[in-house]
Amino acid sequence: MKPSEFINLKYKPKSSDLICLFRIEPNRISLKQAAATVALESSIGTWSELTTEKDYMKKLAAKVFSIKGRMVKIAYPVGLFEKGNAPNILSSIAGNIFGMKAVKNLKLEDINFPKEILNSFKGPKYGIKGVRKIMKIKERPLLGTIIKPKLGLKTKDHAQVAYDAWLGGCDIVKDDENLASQKFNEFEERLARTLEKSNKAEEKTGEKKAYLINVTAETKEMMQRAQLVEDLGGKYIMVDIVTAGFSALQTLREADFKLAIHAHRAMHAAFTRSKKHGIDMMVLADIARLIGVDQLHIGTGIGKLEGDIELVSELNEEMEKKTVKETRNRLAEDWEKIKPVLAVSSGGLHPGHVPFLIKHLGNDLIIQMGGGLHGNKLGTLRGAIAARQAIDATMRGISLKKYAKNHLELRSTLNQWGTK
Repeated sequence: MKPSEFINLKYKPKSSDLICLFRIEPNRISLKQAAATVALESSIGTWSELTTEKDYMKKLAAKVFSIKGRMVKIAYPVGLFEKGNAPNILSSIAGNIFGMKAVKNLKLEDINFPKEILNSFKGPKYGIKGVRKIMKIKERPLLGTIIKPKLGLKTKDHAQVAYDAWLGGCDIVKDDENLASQKFNEFEERLARTLEKSNKAEEKTGEKKAYLINVTAETKEMMQRAQLVEDLGGKYIMVDIVTAGFSALQTLREADFKLAIHAHRAMHAAFTRSKKHGIDMMVLADIARLIGVDQLHIGTGIGKLEGDIELVSELNEEMEKKTVKETRNRLAEDWEKIKPVLAVSSGGLHPGHVPFLIKHLGNDLIIQMGGGLHGNKLGTLRGAIAARQAIDATMRGISLKKYAKNHLELRSTLNQWGTK
């Protein structure tokens, strides 16, 4: 097929088509030519005409059906893909196309999956309602923390930090993304000791507590670690979904452990951060939900990471806030049998940010504070108390400053860090 045959601006996509939205910046050719090249390379074409081409293949050709500015929509017939195979789908729509000379920059902004694709995946085992049921929390956001320092603590001290956080009011405590099974804090001992502290905290507080241990490793080792978590009575596992890989994540999900899967997005910014080239966070969220994570980091719209609302200008501020909110909304969309995913807001947060987060992202949220809890000058225990007080105040419609008058921990924390 000639490149021009991959463009049909009168085409009306079928309900069975997979549709991608690309931002295309052509490289010394027209936008139409670049769009056609993306469509052909990601479906049945290549850079030259072929003697091996057959007429029956044409029904599988991707079709460029909308060009507005630099935004291009391409429809892919569902027959191009192996159902239930996330790597195969990504190899097509997000494969060689990013290295083609025809494009100066290319960004995969969004995907719309047809029912046939959605129904070929398991999706989350628990999702928002399931996690709330596990944790016995009906309405308020969950409060979480990450053990800090992220690396270096010996196992005994790691478990004690977790215990203090749980006693103070945290619901979940998780490992950081680069804590695996180093000599100073080996996986098996960390799991046993920290789960023991979790059980003790449940007895003392009367609340459900969960430890999200990082099982990320070579796939077979990761599966063994997940099995051990289940054997020892854990509720959750955490996995670095990008560095582990989508195949490994799918293997983990389809093993059908009783554990909820917490998805950390470490390394995502290597391809999501650029506004011009790579893959949008929305797409990563879609793939993670399709495969079946129960909760996923989406950013904050505030705090320390790219995506912060306190960045450069009012325009950037609103754009970043909009991106995080849109990702959170996407995770909650109706996707046939695929359950919604619980959004996780994390990165440079402290109790003073709580009203802002709940206002913009809602109650179906995990608010995670690392340094903003353990860096509290009153210590981890009181830092957690302050964070829980901030959530309680916001849920009751009381300003933090007013609530702090009768709550020492929150008052001290606001004096330390202020409010949004």
